[in-house]
Amino acid sequence: MTTLREKLAAGKPVLNGWLHIGSSFSAELMAHAGWDALTLDLQHGPFDYAEAFAMIQAVQTTLVHVVTRVPQGDLALATKFLDAGVEGMILPMVESREECEAFVAACRYPPLGTRSYGPTRAAVYHGPTYAARANDFVVTMPMIETRQALEHLDDIAAVPGVDALFVGPGDLGLSLYGEPRLDSADPEFLTILRQIVETGRRHGVAAGIFVTAPAYAVKMFQLGFAFVTVSSDARLLVAAASATTTQVHDGLKEMV
Repeated sequence: MTTLREKLAAGKPVLNGWLHIGSSFSAELMAHAGWDALTLDLQHGPFDYAEAFAMIQAVQTTLVHVVTRVPQGDLALATKFLDAGVEGMILPMVESREECEAFVAACRYPPLGTRSYGPTRAAVYHGPTYAARANDFVVTMPMIETRQALEHLDDIAAVPGVDALFVGPGDLGLSLYGEPRLDSADPEFLTILRQIVETGRRHGVAAGIFVTAPAYAVKMFQLGFAFVTVSSDARLLVAAASATTTQVHDGLKEMV
C-alpha cells in the first residue's frame, strides 16, 4: 500500500485519530472507524509500552497507518516504538535545528542516522527486508509548539529527513499568548499557521496539526495542512456519552 510518507509528500490529506485510551480493543475500534492514521500518545496518554505494543498490533490488523508521539526528548523510546513496527514518530517541543537533527538521526539507520539495529516486531510486520527499507518510509514529525520553535522554523524545516511540521496549538498558544489556542479563529494565529504551512512547502515538508472539531479540520486541510488530527478517542467517547445521557435526561424532563 501507499506509505504515509508517500501520501504526505504528495500532499494527500491524511485524517489522523488520537489514542489516549490504553486498550487494544479501543484501538481496534478506532482503526475501523474511517481514519487514515492513528497516533498513540505516550506523552499524555495513561498507558505504558506493553499496552501500546498491543494497541499497535490491533491497529495493524487494518491498513491504517500507525504513528507514535513519545515524551519530550525521549529518543530511546522513539526507536523502541519503531522496532515495534510503527510507521511514524512525533516528537514534542522541538525548538532548534540541533534538536531536530538528533530526532531524525535517531529514526534513521546508518549511514543516514544513529538508530540501533533491532527491529523486534518491525521485521515481522514489515517483512525481512525492513532494515534495508526503513529509512525510505519511516516518517518524522517534529512538533512546533513554542515561540522559540517559530523563531527557528526555517532551520527545523530544513533538516534532511523531516517529513512534516506538526503544530501543537495548545502549547503554541500558551507560549505566545498565555492560553491554549485550539480551533482558534484569531486572525493573527491563523497567519502563524499559514506561515508554518508555507515554510514547510519551501522545504518540501508537509504540515500537521491537532484540532478538536471536524469543521475546523476541514478548514485546516483547506489552509494547506496535510496531516490533521481530530480530537481523541477519550474526547470522542465523553462527547458521545454526554450527548446520549443529556438526550435521555431532557426526555425525562418532558415527562414531568
